Amino acid sequence: MNNGAMLNAYPDSLDGTLSGAVQLLSRPEFKDVFRSFYVLPSIFNTDLDRGFSVISYALNRLLATQQDIDALRAQKLDLKLDFILNHLSVLSPQFQSILKEGDASPYRDFFIDWNKFWEGYGAMTEGGYIQPEASLLKDMFFRKPGLPILMVSLPDGKDVPYWNTFYQEVRYDLLDAQDLMSAMDIQYGEAQALKQRINDGLEAGQAPSAIDFSGFESYRKPCVELLRGRRKYLGQMDLNLQSERVWEYYDTVLGQLAAYGASIVRLDAFAYAPKRPGARNFLNEPDTWEVLERVRGLADKHGLTLLPEIHASYGEGNYAQVAEQGYMTYDFFLPGLLIDALENHNGDTLVRWIEELRTKKIRTVNMLGCHDGIPMLDLKGLIPEERIQRLIDLIVSRGGLIKNLHGQKNVYYQVNATYYSALGADDRKLLLARALQLFTPGKPQVWYLDLFAGENDLEAVQRGGAAGHKEINRTNLSSEQLDAALRRPVVQDQLALLRMRNTCPAFDFDAELTIEQPEKDKLLLTWSLGEAKAVLRADLSSYAFTVEADTVDGPFTYNI
Repeated sequence: MNNGAMLNAYPDSLDGTLSGAVQLLSRPEFKDVFRSFYVLPSIFNTDLDRGFSVISYALNRLLATQQDIDALRAQKLDLKLDFILNHLSVLSPQFQSILKEGDASPYRDFFIDWNKFWEGYGAMTEGGYIQPEASLLKDMFFRKPGLPILMVSLPDGKDVPYWNTFYQEVRYDLLDAQDLMSAMDIQYGEAQALKQRINDGLEAGQAPSAIDFSGFESYRKPCVELLRGRRKYLGQMDLNLQSERVWEYYDTVLGQLAAYGASIVRLDAFAYAPKRPGARNFLNEPDTWEVLERVRGLADKHGLTLLPEIHASYGEGNYAQVAEQGYMTYDFFLPGLLIDALENHNGDTLVRWIEELRTKKIRTVNMLGCHDGIPMLDLKGLIPEERIQRLIDLIVSRGGLIKNLHGQKNVYYQVNATYYSALGADDRKLLLARALQLFTPGKPQVWYLDLFAGENDLEAVQRGGAAGHKEINRTNLSSEQLDAALRRPVVQDQLALLRMRNTCPAFDFDAELTIEQPEKDKLLLTWSLGEAKAVLRADLSSYAFTVEADTVDGPFTYNI
Protein backbone atom coordinates (compact mmCIF):
# COMPACT_ATOMS: atom_id res chain seq x y z
CA MET A 1 0.00 0.00 0.00
CA ASN A 2 1.29 3.45 -0.88
CA ASN A 3 2.01 6.03 1.81
CA GLY A 4 0.52 8.97 -0.09
CA ALA A 5 -2.22 11.30 1.11
CA MET A 6 -5.81 10.08 1.03
CA LEU A 7 -8.93 12.16 0.52
CA ASN A 8 -11.91 11.22 2.72
CA ALA A 9 -15.50 12.15 1.81
CA TYR A 10 -19.03 10.89 1.34
CA PRO A 11 -19.96 10.21 -2.28
CA ASP A 12 -22.21 13.30 -2.23
CA SER A 13 -19.85 15.62 -0.30
CA LEU A 14 -18.32 17.25 -3.38
CA ASP A 15 -20.93 18.61 -5.80
CA GLY A 16 -23.64 16.09 -5.00
CA THR A 17 -22.43 12.77 -6.42
CA LEU A 18 -19.27 10.73 -6.83
CA SER A 19 -19.16 12.02 -10.39
CA GLY A 20 -18.79 15.54 -8.95
CA ALA A 21 -15.84 14.39 -6.86
CA VAL A 22 -14.25 12.77 -9.93
CA GLN A 23 -14.55 16.02 -11.86
CA LEU A 24 -13.10 18.03 -8.96
CA LEU A 25 -10.10 15.73 -8.62
CA SER A 26 -9.41 15.95 -12.34
CA ARG A 27 -8.83 19.72 -12.07
CA PRO A 28 -5.22 20.96 -12.35
CA GLU A 29 -5.31 22.22 -8.74
CA PHE A 30 -5.42 18.58 -7.60
CA LYS A 31 -2.56 17.23 -9.70
CA ASP A 32 -0.39 14.99 -7.48
CA VAL A 33 -2.34 16.02 -4.35
CA PHE A 34 -3.91 12.64 -3.48
CA ARG A 35 -2.98 9.05 -4.12
CA SER A 36 -5.97 7.41 -2.42
CA PHE A 37 -9.66 8.16 -1.88
CA TYR A 38 -11.69 6.86 1.06
CA VAL A 39 -15.35 6.94 0.04
CA LEU A 40 -17.70 6.48 2.99
CA PRO A 41 -20.31 3.69 2.88
CA SER A 42 -23.31 5.70 1.71
CA ILE A 43 -21.79 4.77 -1.65
CA PHE A 44 -23.63 1.47 -1.02
CA ASN A 45 -27.32 0.61 -0.64
CA THR A 46 -27.86 1.78 2.96
CA ASP A 47 -30.45 3.31 5.27
CA LEU A 48 -29.52 4.62 8.77
CA ASP A 49 -26.39 6.26 10.14
CA ARG A 50 -25.33 7.93 6.88
CA GLY A 51 -24.20 4.67 5.33
CA PHE A 52 -23.12 2.52 8.25
CA SER A 53 -26.33 0.48 8.17
CA VAL A 54 -25.82 -1.53 4.99
CA ILE A 55 -28.70 -3.19 3.16
CA SER A 56 -26.37 -4.53 0.49
CA TYR A 57 -23.01 -3.60 -0.99
CA ALA A 58 -24.55 -2.75 -4.35
CA LEU A 59 -23.75 0.82 -5.40
CA ASN A 60 -26.21 3.53 -4.39
CA ARG A 61 -27.61 4.37 -7.82
CA LEU A 62 -28.43 7.94 -6.75
CA LEU A 63 -24.82 8.71 -5.84
CA ALA A 64 -22.35 6.51 -7.71
CA THR A 65 -21.77 4.35 -10.77
CA GLN A 66 -19.09 1.88 -11.74
CA GLN A 67 -18.02 4.43 -14.36
CA ASP A 68 -17.27 6.90 -11.54
CA ILE A 69 -15.13 4.32 -9.78
CA ASP A 70 -13.33 3.46 -13.02
CA ALA A 71 -12.65 7.17 -13.53
CA LEU A 72 -11.04 7.42 -10.08
CA ARG A 73 -8.82 4.46 -10.85
CA ALA A 74 -7.89 6.07 -14.18
CA GLN A 75 -6.60 9.02 -12.13
CA LYS A 76 -4.34 6.51 -10.34
CA LEU A 77 -6.25 6.86 -7.10
CA ASP A 78 -6.57 3.67 -5.11
CA LEU A 79 -9.78 3.16 -3.18
CA LYS A 80 -10.50 2.63 0.47
CA LEU A 81 -13.98 1.28 1.21
CA ASP A 82 -15.80 0.16 4.34
CA PHE A 83 -16.78 -3.34 5.40
CA ILE A 84 -19.13 -3.27 8.37
CA LEU A 85 -18.14 -6.50 10.07
CA ASN A 86 -20.48 -6.40 13.06
CA HIS A 87 -23.90 -5.76 11.60
CA LEU A 88 -26.28 -5.55 8.68
CA SER A 89 -29.51 -3.61 8.17
CA VAL A 90 -32.97 -4.85 9.12
CA LEU A 91 -33.83 -4.10 5.48
CA SER A 92 -31.18 -6.52 4.21
CA PRO A 93 -32.51 -9.52 2.27
CA GLN A 94 -31.21 -11.76 5.04
CA PHE A 95 -33.18 -10.12 7.86
CA GLN A 96 -36.25 -9.58 5.70
CA SER A 97 -36.23 -13.32 5.04
CA ILE A 98 -36.52 -13.91 8.80
CA LEU A 99 -39.42 -11.46 9.11
CA LYS A 100 -41.26 -13.16 6.25
CA GLU A 101 -40.39 -16.83 6.82
CA GLY A 102 -39.64 -17.01 10.55
CA ASP A 103 -38.04 -20.25 11.70
CA ALA A 104 -38.19 -21.60 8.14
CA SER A 105 -35.81 -18.88 6.89
CA PRO A 106 -32.35 -20.11 5.88
CA TYR A 107 -31.06 -16.96 7.66
CA ARG A 108 -32.76 -17.64 11.00
CA ASP A 109 -29.33 -17.98 12.69
CA PHE A 110 -27.53 -15.43 10.51
CA PHE A 111 -28.14 -12.81 13.22
CA ILE A 112 -27.86 -13.22 16.99
CA ASP A 113 -31.08 -14.42 18.61
CA TRP A 114 -30.64 -12.91 22.10
CA ASN A 115 -32.57 -15.67 23.86
CA LYS A 116 -30.67 -18.48 22.14
CA PHE A 117 -27.37 -16.74 22.93
CA TRP A 118 -28.18 -16.34 26.63
CA GLU A 119 -30.08 -19.61 27.14
CA GLY A 120 -29.01 -21.05 30.49
CA TYR A 121 -27.32 -17.80 31.55
CA GLY A 122 -30.24 -15.76 32.85
CA ALA A 123 -33.96 -15.54 33.57
CA MET A 124 -36.82 -14.99 31.13
CA THR A 125 -38.67 -11.70 31.69
CA GLU A 126 -42.30 -10.77 31.13
CA GLY A 127 -41.10 -8.85 28.09
CA GLY A 128 -40.10 -12.09 26.39
CA TYR A 129 -36.32 -11.66 26.57
CA ILE A 130 -33.72 -13.21 28.87
CA GLN A 131 -32.17 -10.93 31.47
CA PRO A 132 -28.57 -12.25 31.73
CA GLU A 133 -26.96 -12.78 35.11
CA ALA A 134 -25.41 -9.57 36.43
CA SER A 135 -21.97 -11.17 36.71
CA LEU A 136 -21.97 -11.77 32.95
CA LEU A 137 -22.86 -8.17 32.10
CA LYS A 138 -20.52 -6.31 34.44
CA ASP A 139 -17.66 -6.11 31.91
CA MET A 140 -19.85 -5.41 28.91
CA PHE A 141 -19.90 -2.11 27.09
CA PHE A 142 -23.26 -1.07 25.62
CA ARG A 143 -23.59 1.87 23.24
CA LYS A 144 -27.05 2.87 24.46
CA PRO A 145 -29.13 2.57 27.64
CA GLY A 146 -30.69 -0.80 28.43
CA LEU A 147 -30.04 -4.14 26.80
CA PRO A 148 -28.99 -4.02 23.12
CA ILE A 149 -32.02 -5.80 21.66
CA LEU A 150 -34.71 -5.23 19.07
CA MET A 151 -37.91 -7.24 19.50
CA VAL A 152 -39.33 -8.38 16.17
CA SER A 153 -42.46 -10.38 15.34
CA LEU A 154 -42.15 -13.56 13.30
CA PRO A 155 -44.99 -14.79 11.05
CA ASP A 156 -46.24 -17.20 13.72
CA GLY A 157 -46.85 -14.23 16.06
CA LYS A 158 -43.85 -15.02 18.25
CA ASP A 159 -41.73 -12.06 19.39
CA VAL A 160 -37.98 -12.66 19.18
CA PRO A 161 -35.26 -10.38 20.57
CA TYR A 162 -32.24 -9.91 18.28
CA TRP A 163 -28.93 -8.40 19.33
CA ASN A 164 -28.77 -4.78 18.17
CA THR A 165 -25.65 -2.89 19.34
CA PHE A 166 -26.18 0.36 17.43
CA TYR A 167 -29.12 2.26 15.96
CA GLN A 168 -32.72 1.10 15.81
CA GLU A 169 -36.11 2.55 14.95
CA VAL A 170 -39.56 0.99 15.36
CA ARG A 171 -42.35 2.68 13.42
CA TYR A 172 -46.10 2.14 13.50
CA ASP A 173 -48.32 3.06 10.58
CA LEU A 174 -51.02 5.55 11.47
CA LEU A 175 -54.59 4.21 11.36
CA ASP A 176 -57.81 5.38 9.78
CA ALA A 177 -61.33 4.42 10.85
CA GLN A 178 -61.65 1.72 8.21
CA ASP A 179 -58.54 -0.05 9.50
CA LEU A 180 -60.21 -0.39 12.89
CA MET A 181 -63.58 -1.44 11.42
CA SER A 182 -61.89 -4.18 9.37
CA ALA A 183 -60.07 -5.57 12.39
CA MET A 184 -62.84 -5.52 15.06
CA ASP A 185 -66.52 -4.98 15.71
CA ILE A 186 -66.61 -1.21 16.12
CA GLN A 187 -68.94 1.52 14.86
CA TYR A 188 -67.73 4.23 12.53
CA GLY A 189 -68.13 7.05 15.05
CA GLU A 190 -66.21 5.10 17.69
CA ALA A 191 -63.54 4.23 15.12
CA GLN A 192 -63.08 7.87 14.18
CA ALA A 193 -62.60 8.92 17.78
CA LEU A 194 -60.38 5.97 18.67
CA LYS A 195 -58.12 6.25 15.62
CA GLN A 196 -57.43 9.88 16.53
CA ARG A 197 -56.52 8.88 20.09
CA ILE A 198 -54.22 6.15 18.80
CA ASN A 199 -52.56 8.31 16.14
CA ASP A 200 -51.94 11.13 18.63
CA GLY A 201 -50.21 8.62 20.91
CA LEU A 202 -48.07 7.20 18.10
CA GLU A 203 -47.02 10.64 16.90
CA ALA A 204 -46.04 11.48 20.48
CA GLY A 205 -43.71 8.45 20.45
CA GLN A 206 -45.79 6.16 22.66
CA ALA A 207 -45.69 2.40 22.31
CA PRO A 208 -49.11 0.89 21.49
CA SER A 209 -49.49 -0.61 24.98
CA ALA A 210 -48.85 2.83 26.56
CA ILE A 211 -51.61 4.64 24.66
CA ASP A 212 -54.55 5.89 26.73
CA PHE A 213 -57.59 3.72 25.87
CA SER A 214 -59.85 5.30 28.51
CA GLY A 215 -63.44 4.86 27.38
CA PHE A 216 -62.34 2.30 24.80
CA GLU A 217 -60.90 -0.37 27.11
CA SER A 218 -62.59 -3.26 25.30
CA TYR A 219 -60.72 -2.36 22.13
CA ARG A 220 -57.25 -2.19 23.73
CA LYS A 221 -56.16 -5.77 22.98
CA PRO A 222 -57.26 -5.93 19.30
CA CYS A 223 -55.85 -2.44 18.68
CA VAL A 224 -52.47 -3.32 20.17
CA GLU A 225 -52.37 -6.52 18.10
CA LEU A 226 -53.34 -4.59 14.97
CA LEU A 227 -50.56 -2.06 15.52
CA ARG A 228 -47.98 -4.72 16.29
CA GLY A 229 -48.82 -6.41 13.01
CA ARG A 230 -48.19 -3.13 11.18
CA ARG A 231 -44.78 -2.47 12.73
CA LYS A 232 -41.86 -1.46 10.52
CA TYR A 233 -38.27 -1.70 11.68
CA LEU A 234 -34.98 -0.03 10.96
CA GLY A 235 -31.77 -0.97 12.70
CA GLN A 236 -28.30 -2.46 12.52
CA MET A 237 -28.57 -6.11 13.49
CA ASP A 238 -25.51 -7.91 14.85
CA LEU A 239 -24.26 -10.86 12.83
CA ASN A 240 -23.80 -14.33 14.32
CA LEU A 241 -20.17 -15.29 13.70
CA GLN A 242 -20.98 -18.88 14.71
CA SER A 243 -22.89 -19.23 11.43
CA GLU A 244 -20.86 -20.44 8.45
CA ARG A 245 -23.38 -18.62 6.27
CA VAL A 246 -22.04 -15.35 7.75
CA TRP A 247 -18.51 -16.28 6.74
CA GLU A 248 -19.69 -17.07 3.22
CA TYR A 249 -21.27 -13.62 3.20
CA TYR A 250 -18.00 -12.04 4.41
CA ASP A 251 -16.12 -13.69 1.55
CA THR A 252 -18.69 -12.49 -0.98
CA VAL A 253 -18.57 -8.90 0.26
CA LEU A 254 -14.78 -8.72 0.25
CA GLY A 255 -14.79 -10.05 -3.30
CA GLN A 256 -17.34 -7.39 -4.24
CA LEU A 257 -15.20 -4.60 -2.74
CA ALA A 258 -12.14 -5.89 -4.57
CA ALA A 259 -14.11 -5.90 -7.81
CA TYR A 260 -14.92 -2.22 -7.28
CA GLY A 261 -11.19 -1.61 -7.19
CA ALA A 262 -10.65 -1.27 -3.44
CA SER A 263 -7.14 -1.82 -2.16
CA ILE A 264 -7.80 -0.86 1.48
CA VAL A 265 -10.81 -2.07 3.47
CA ARG A 266 -11.67 -0.38 6.74
CA LEU A 267 -13.21 -2.82 9.23
CA ASP A 268 -15.88 -0.79 10.98
CA ALA A 269 -16.86 -1.83 14.53
CA PHE A 270 -14.86 -5.05 14.21
CA ALA A 271 -14.18 -5.20 17.96
CA TYR A 272 -17.90 -5.67 18.71
CA ALA A 273 -18.33 -8.65 16.37
CA PRO A 274 -17.08 -11.68 18.40
CA LYS A 275 -19.40 -12.51 21.30
CA ARG A 276 -19.82 -15.33 23.81
CA PRO A 277 -21.43 -15.58 27.26
CA GLY A 278 -18.99 -14.62 29.99
CA ALA A 279 -16.73 -12.59 27.68
CA ARG A 280 -16.64 -8.89 26.95
CA ASN A 281 -18.67 -7.78 23.95
CA PHE A 282 -15.88 -5.38 22.93
CA LEU A 283 -12.41 -6.65 22.01
CA ASN A 284 -12.78 -9.91 23.88
CA GLU A 285 -9.70 -12.09 23.74
CA PRO A 286 -8.60 -14.29 22.10
CA ASP A 287 -11.78 -14.31 20.00
CA THR A 288 -11.22 -10.88 18.45
CA TRP A 289 -7.79 -11.78 17.11
CA GLU A 290 -8.97 -15.17 15.86
CA VAL A 291 -11.85 -13.54 13.97
CA LEU A 292 -9.59 -10.84 12.58
CA GLU A 293 -7.08 -13.43 11.38
CA ARG A 294 -9.81 -15.39 9.63
CA VAL A 295 -11.05 -12.21 7.93
CA ARG A 296 -7.46 -11.42 6.91
CA GLY A 297 -7.27 -14.81 5.21
CA LEU A 298 -10.31 -13.88 3.13
CA ALA A 299 -8.92 -10.40 2.41
CA ASP A 300 -5.56 -11.82 1.29
CA LYS A 301 -7.40 -14.00 -1.20
CA HIS A 302 -8.91 -10.88 -2.74
CA GLY A 303 -5.73 -8.77 -2.58
CA LEU A 304 -7.06 -6.40 0.09
CA THR A 305 -5.27 -4.63 2.97
CA LEU A 306 -7.31 -4.47 6.18
CA LEU A 307 -7.50 -1.38 8.40
CA PRO A 308 -9.23 -2.32 11.69
CA GLU A 309 -11.03 0.62 13.32
CA ILE A 310 -11.07 0.78 17.10
CA HIS A 311 -11.68 3.59 19.60
CA ALA A 312 -10.27 3.03 23.08
CA SER A 313 -8.19 4.97 25.56
CA TYR A 314 -4.43 5.14 25.08
CA GLY A 315 -3.96 3.58 28.49
CA GLU A 316 -5.67 0.36 27.37
CA GLY A 317 -3.04 -0.15 24.67
CA ASN A 318 -5.45 -1.52 22.07
CA TYR A 319 -3.75 0.46 19.29
CA ALA A 320 -0.50 -1.37 20.10
CA GLN A 321 -2.25 -4.74 20.11
CA VAL A 322 -3.60 -4.13 16.63
CA ALA A 323 -0.15 -3.09 15.42
CA GLU A 324 1.52 -6.09 17.05
CA GLN A 325 -0.83 -8.36 15.12
CA GLY A 326 0.61 -6.92 11.90
CA TYR A 327 -2.18 -4.51 10.96
CA MET A 328 -2.15 -0.82 10.21
CA THR A 329 -4.11 1.10 12.81
CA TYR A 330 -5.88 4.42 13.02
CA ASP A 331 -4.06 7.22 14.81
CA PHE A 332 -7.03 8.58 16.75
CA PHE A 333 -4.64 10.31 19.16
CA LEU A 334 -3.14 12.82 16.73
CA PRO A 335 -6.22 15.09 16.27
CA GLY A 336 -6.45 15.89 19.99
CA LEU A 337 -2.69 16.01 20.50
CA LEU A 338 -2.27 18.61 17.77
CA ILE A 339 -4.95 20.88 19.26
CA ASP A 340 -3.36 20.37 22.70
CA ALA A 341 0.09 21.28 21.37
CA LEU A 342 -1.09 24.34 19.44
CA GLU A 343 -3.29 25.76 22.20
CA ASN A 344 -0.79 25.11 25.01
CA HIS A 345 2.29 26.06 22.92
CA ASN A 346 3.94 22.85 24.08
CA GLY A 347 4.97 19.89 21.93
CA ASP A 348 6.13 17.53 24.70
CA THR A 349 3.28 15.01 24.45
CA LEU A 350 3.08 15.24 20.67
CA VAL A 351 6.81 14.51 20.39
CA ARG A 352 6.49 11.59 22.81
CA TRP A 353 3.74 10.09 20.63
CA ILE A 354 5.70 10.60 17.39
CA GLU A 355 8.73 8.95 19.05
CA GLU A 356 6.58 5.97 20.02
CA LEU A 357 5.32 5.58 16.47
CA ARG A 358 8.86 5.79 15.17
CA THR A 359 10.57 3.45 17.63
CA LYS A 360 7.80 0.82 17.63
CA LYS A 361 7.39 1.10 13.84
CA ILE A 362 3.62 1.38 14.18
CA ARG A 363 2.03 1.93 10.78
CA THR A 364 -1.00 4.19 10.94
CA VAL A 365 -3.54 6.13 8.98
CA ASN A 366 -3.64 9.55 10.65
CA MET A 367 -6.00 12.51 10.32
CA LEU A 368 -7.17 15.85 11.63
CA GLY A 369 -10.96 15.61 11.25
CA CYS A 370 -13.18 12.81 9.95
CA HIS A 371 -16.86 11.90 9.50
CA ASP A 372 -17.15 11.39 13.27
CA GLY A 373 -16.13 13.82 15.98
CA ILE A 374 -12.72 14.75 17.31
CA PRO A 375 -11.75 11.82 19.58
CA MET A 376 -11.39 12.54 23.28
CA LEU A 377 -11.86 9.14 24.93
CA ASP A 378 -8.71 7.97 23.13
CA LEU A 379 -6.53 10.56 24.91
CA LYS A 380 -7.09 9.09 28.38
CA GLY A 381 -3.76 7.85 29.71
CA LEU A 382 -1.82 9.99 27.26
CA ILE A 383 -2.54 13.41 28.73
CA PRO A 384 -4.06 14.27 32.13
CA GLU A 385 -7.83 14.21 32.30
CA GLU A 386 -8.08 17.82 33.43
CA ARG A 387 -6.24 18.82 30.25
CA ILE A 388 -8.63 16.72 28.17
CA GLN A 389 -11.52 18.53 29.82
CA ARG A 390 -9.95 21.90 29.03
CA LEU A 391 -9.69 20.86 25.38
CA ILE A 392 -13.34 19.82 25.37
CA ASP A 393 -14.40 23.11 26.99
CA LEU A 394 -12.33 25.09 24.48
CA ILE A 395 -13.79 23.34 21.42
CA VAL A 396 -17.31 23.66 22.82
CA SER A 397 -16.72 27.39 23.41
CA ARG A 398 -15.95 27.60 19.69
CA GLY A 399 -19.29 26.03 18.76
CA GLY A 400 -18.53 22.32 19.13
CA LEU A 401 -20.99 19.80 20.53
CA ILE A 402 -20.24 17.18 23.17
CA LYS A 403 -20.91 13.57 22.35
CA ASN A 404 -21.40 11.57 25.55
CA LEU A 405 -22.15 7.91 26.06
CA HIS A 406 -25.52 7.02 27.56
CA GLY A 407 -26.24 10.74 28.02
CA GLN A 408 -23.74 10.96 30.89
CA LYS A 409 -21.74 14.16 30.94
CA ASN A 410 -18.89 12.48 32.78
CA VAL A 411 -18.35 9.80 30.13
CA TYR A 412 -16.96 11.81 27.25
CA TYR A 413 -16.34 10.18 23.91
CA GLN A 414 -15.82 12.82 21.26
CA VAL A 415 -16.52 16.44 20.42
CA ASN A 416 -18.36 17.18 17.20
CA ALA A 417 -16.86 20.14 15.34
CA THR A 418 -15.01 20.91 12.16
CA TYR A 419 -11.29 20.91 12.80
CA TYR A 420 -11.04 24.47 11.49
CA SER A 421 -13.66 25.67 13.98
CA ALA A 422 -12.01 23.67 16.78
CA LEU A 423 -8.87 25.72 16.08
CA GLY A 424 -10.83 28.97 16.30
CA ALA A 425 -11.14 29.30 12.50
CA ASP A 426 -7.47 30.37 12.45
CA ASP A 427 -5.78 29.82 9.07
CA ARG A 428 -2.25 29.69 10.53
CA LYS A 429 -3.23 27.05 13.09
CA LEU A 430 -4.92 24.90 10.45
CA LEU A 431 -1.94 25.09 8.13
CA LEU A 432 0.51 24.22 10.91
CA ALA A 433 -1.73 21.35 12.05
CA ARG A 434 -1.77 20.06 8.46
CA ALA A 435 2.01 20.35 8.15
CA LEU A 436 2.51 18.49 11.44
CA GLN A 437 0.11 15.78 10.30
CA LEU A 438 2.05 15.35 7.05
CA PHE A 439 5.34 15.03 8.96
CA THR A 440 3.93 12.57 11.54
CA PRO A 441 4.50 8.88 10.67
CA GLY A 442 1.55 7.37 8.86
CA LYS A 443 -0.57 7.64 5.76
CA PRO A 444 -2.32 11.05 5.94
CA GLN A 445 -6.10 10.96 5.59
CA VAL A 446 -7.69 14.33 4.76
CA TRP A 447 -11.33 15.08 5.58
CA TYR A 448 -12.71 17.11 2.68
CA LEU A 449 -14.24 19.79 4.94
CA ASP A 450 -10.87 20.36 6.66
CA LEU A 451 -9.23 20.79 3.25
CA PHE A 452 -11.75 23.49 2.36
CA ALA A 453 -11.54 25.13 5.83
CA GLY A 454 -15.20 24.46 6.59
CA GLU A 455 -16.79 25.87 9.73
CA ASN A 456 -19.36 24.37 12.10
CA ASP A 457 -22.72 23.85 10.39
CA LEU A 458 -25.23 24.39 13.19
CA GLU A 459 -28.15 24.67 10.76
CA ALA A 460 -27.44 21.10 9.61
CA VAL A 461 -27.44 20.00 13.26
CA GLN A 462 -30.91 21.46 13.75
CA ARG A 463 -32.19 19.81 10.57
CA GLY A 464 -30.78 16.48 11.76
CA GLY A 465 -32.98 16.37 14.87
CA ALA A 466 -32.11 14.32 17.94
CA ALA A 467 -29.26 12.45 16.22
CA GLY A 468 -28.04 15.43 14.20
CA HIS A 469 -24.93 16.38 16.18
CA LYS A 470 -22.55 14.77 13.66
CA GLU A 471 -23.95 16.86 10.81
CA ILE A 472 -21.94 19.80 12.17
CA ASN A 473 -18.97 18.47 10.20
CA ARG A 474 -20.65 16.89 7.15
CA THR A 475 -21.70 19.85 4.99
CA ASN A 476 -22.12 18.89 1.34
CA LEU A 477 -20.35 21.47 -0.84
CA SER A 478 -21.78 22.68 -4.15
CA SER A 479 -19.63 23.39 -7.20
CA GLU A 480 -19.98 27.12 -6.48
CA GLN A 481 -18.80 26.66 -2.89
CA LEU A 482 -15.87 24.55 -4.08
CA ASP A 483 -14.86 27.18 -6.63
CA ALA A 484 -14.94 29.87 -3.95
CA ALA A 485 -12.97 27.74 -1.49
CA LEU A 486 -10.25 27.00 -4.05
CA ARG A 487 -9.56 30.74 -4.26
CA ARG A 488 -8.75 30.92 -0.54
CA PRO A 489 -5.03 30.94 0.39
CA VAL A 490 -5.61 28.51 3.30
CA VAL A 491 -6.93 25.96 0.80
CA GLN A 492 -4.28 26.61 -1.83
CA ASP A 493 -1.51 26.27 0.76
CA GLN A 494 -2.87 22.95 2.01
CA LEU A 495 -2.93 21.65 -1.56
CA ALA A 496 0.69 22.74 -2.00
CA LEU A 497 1.75 20.96 1.20
CA LEU A 498 -0.11 17.80 0.21
CA ARG A 499 1.47 17.86 -3.24
CA MET A 500 4.89 18.17 -1.59
CA ARG A 501 4.08 15.18 0.65
CA ASN A 502 3.08 13.02 -2.31
CA THR A 503 6.04 13.92 -4.52
CA CYS A 504 8.86 13.77 -1.96
CA PRO A 505 10.52 10.31 -1.79
CA ALA A 506 11.70 11.02 1.77
CA PHE A 507 8.25 10.10 3.16
CA ASP A 508 8.45 6.43 2.26
CA PHE A 509 7.27 3.98 4.96
CA ASP A 510 10.89 2.88 5.39
CA ALA A 511 12.41 6.37 5.46
CA GLU A 512 14.27 7.71 8.51
CA LEU A 513 12.71 10.29 10.82
CA THR A 514 14.66 12.43 13.28
CA ILE A 515 12.88 14.57 15.87
CA GLU A 516 14.34 17.55 17.69
CA GLN A 517 12.70 19.83 20.26
CA PRO A 518 15.11 22.64 21.14
CA GLU A 519 12.39 24.33 23.24
CA LYS A 520 8.96 23.24 24.41
CA ASP A 521 7.27 25.23 21.65
CA LYS A 522 9.82 24.53 18.88
CA LEU A 523 9.91 21.39 16.72
CA LEU A 524 12.27 20.20 14.02
CA LEU A 525 11.18 17.07 12.09
CA THR A 526 13.38 15.67 9.34
CA TRP A 527 12.56 12.80 6.97
CA SER A 528 15.30 11.34 4.79
CA LEU A 529 15.69 8.49 2.33
CA GLY A 530 18.84 8.31 0.25
CA GLU A 531 19.50 11.77 -1.15
CA ALA A 532 15.93 12.97 -0.58
CA LYS A 533 15.07 15.02 2.49
CA ALA A 534 12.09 16.91 3.94
CA VAL A 535 12.40 19.30 6.89
CA LEU A 536 9.69 20.98 9.00
CA ARG A 537 10.60 23.76 11.46
CA ALA A 538 7.61 24.77 13.57
CA ASP A 539 6.90 27.35 16.27
CA LEU A 540 3.90 26.30 18.39
CA SER A 541 3.56 29.78 19.90
CA SER A 542 3.53 31.99 16.79
CA TYR A 543 2.28 29.20 14.46
CA ALA A 544 5.03 30.13 12.02
CA PHE A 545 6.70 27.26 10.17
CA THR A 546 8.89 26.45 7.21
CA VAL A 547 9.06 23.38 5.01
CA GLU A 548 11.95 22.47 2.74
CA ALA A 549 11.75 19.29 0.69
CA ASP A 550 13.27 17.50 -2.28
CA THR A 551 10.43 16.52 -4.61
CA VAL A 552 10.46 14.74 -7.95
CA ASP A 553 9.72 18.15 -9.49
CA GLY A 554 12.63 19.88 -7.74
CA PRO A 555 13.15 21.77 -4.47
CA PHE A 556 10.06 22.85 -2.51
CA THR A 557 10.05 25.70 0.02
CA TYR A 558 7.19 27.00 2.12
CA ASN A 559 7.22 29.77 4.73
CA ILE A 560 4.46 31.24 6.87
